[in-house]
Amino acid sequence: MRTPRVEIEYCTGCRWGLRAGWMAQELLATFEAELAEVALVPGRVGGVFVVRFDGEVVFDRGAVGRFPELRELKQVLRDRIAPGRDLGHSDRPGDSA
Repeated sequence: MRTPRVEIEYCTGCRWGLRAGWMAQELLATFEAELAEVALVPGRVGGVFVVRFDGEVVFDRGAVGRFPELRELKQVLRDRIAPGRDLGHSDRPGDSA
C-alpha cells in the first residue's frame, strides 16, 4: 500500500458513491503532490461514510451524525501531510470549500 493514503468508505445502498467520488476528486486536486492515492471503498454496513488517513479514522458520519464538510476534510489532511500550508478559501471563515 502506498502512503499517504486516504480511504473513503461509503454506503452503496444509500447511493453515496457520487458524494465519495466528488470528495476524492477534490482531495486529489488539492493534495496532488502529497497524496499517493485516494481509495473509494464500498461499505458493507448500511449508512457508513468513514474517511481514513493511513488507516486512522479522521471522520465518521455515524459518530458525528452528518457528512463531513469538504473544508474540514482538507484542513484535517493538511494538518497531517502539509502543516502550515495555506488552503486559500478553505482556510477563510465563511467561505465555502
